[in-house]
Amino acid sequence: MFKIPKRIAERFSLDIGIDLGTANTLVYLKGKGIVITEPSVVAVNQKTGQVVAVGREARDMLGRTPPHITAVRPLVEGVISDFEVTEEMLSYLIKKAQAEQRMLLGPRVVIGVPSGITNVEIRAVRDAARNAGAREVYIIEEPMAAALGARLPVHEPVGTMIIDIGGGTTDIALISLGGIVRSKNLRVAGDVMNQDIASYIRSEFKILIGDRTAEDVKIAVGSVMKQGAPLQTTIRGRDLVTGLPREIVITDADVREAISLSVTSMVEAIKEVIESAPPEIVADVMRGGVYLTGGGALLRGLPELLAQELKVPIHVVDDPLTTVVRGTGVILEDIERFSSVLVDDDEGAVQNP
Repeated sequence: MFKIPKRIAERFSLDIGIDLGTANTLVYLKGKGIVITEPSVVAVNQKTGQVVAVGREARDMLGRTPPHITAVRPLVEGVISDFEVTEEMLSYLIKKAQAEQRMLLGPRVVIGVPSGITNVEIRAVRDAARNAGAREVYIIEEPMAAALGARLPVHEPVGTMIIDIGGGTTDIALISLGGIVRSKNLRVAGDVMNQDIASYIRSEFKILIGDRTAEDVKIAVGSVMKQGAPLQTTIRGRDLVTGLPREIVITDADVREAISLSVTSMVEAIKEVIESAPPEIVADVMRGGVYLTGGGALLRGLPELLAQELKVPIHVVDDPLTTVVRGTGVILEDIERFSSVLVDDDEGAVQNP
């Protein structure tokens, strides 16, 4: 296949990095930085098959649409569950990212995906990006992208542990010499905690709330360890007994009880990865500590709990919500240098004709 010379490609196309998350999708434009942060939600008109809204506008429609409009999250647990809708979302984001700079050639795109996903799932991401207009598609595992975004020494002979707690998955990885030595992809993360909170409120208070409200509760009063001062927030939902609206007060203690099982399974998974690691890397982790990233890193008390359970220092990276997409930006600066950390680079770099 004819390959466009690098000099021409750089002049007539853009380089874009995408963190394709279950909850949020972020887009990095080379030379500009992060230009888009949108919820991974798409609203589709079932009568016409057309996309009505993408991102924030679509998220605001969740739970509020008429029968013929469906607001969907096309990614479940970090992987594509609805290929066509994901393609529409990527097309919208790519067009929006390069709206000010119309180029002759499609962009070169680096996309972050959860560690441990199958070749079929990787191919689905790649095909969706190509169909959305990308000229070249490169895939990188999110823990590696997060480590690059946090400027950790991934290419050095030193073991580095990073935990990326997103919306759909928790990625736990030990990295050394530009590769992932041990990893685990846990399908317990922010979304499962939201479900835990909604289920707890339903069983304890007999009130039905949606995922959006559960997320708001988690952000407002969520914690995994007792805080210095008690936290509380007021929520509204439908009373399951009367069927009428009702307002109640939820405390941080309620949320701790609701998410306790999910937090425990997360801690156990982290311990499993450490237990399976080579002794030298474990020694490096004891010295350097563990790095937390992703939205879950902002959960109150989580760093302290992990430090207590793992007996190692815990560091929350700067701006944990954008670490992965910043890592894709690092790769875009010099793709040749970072080719070894990409997934299936030989296949991923195939150009659209």
